Amino acid sequence: MCMTIGGMLRAAELGKIILVDGFIMTNCILAASKLYPQVLDYAIFGHCGDENGHRRALDLMNAKPLVSLGFRLGEGTGAICAYPILESAVRMITEMDSFKGASITKYFD
Repeated sequence: MCMTIGGMLRAAELGKIILVDGFIMTNCILAASKLYPQVLDYAIFGHCGDENGHRRALDLMNAKPLVSLGFRLGEGTGAICAYPILESAVRMITEMDSFKGASITKYFD
């Protein structure tokens, strides 16, 4: 967990997104946020699991997970489910055309 906290802090230092998944990783980012609160600016919370305390840890950071599927598996399954949502959001922002770019003029008369 200490190495994970260090990795999260380094990712924030490099301006990288941190996809946080599961109870243990949520507690790691909580600890990292006590050392460097800005680490939360880089955190995306994949899901809220069914473990006791997971919701509480998320609430302490005002974190809103993308999905809440009640997983308790510990193999990163929440991140696997959340990743396509993130990928779709990035594609929408970077690839989707605007009305003006698509030559839809009805709204510009």
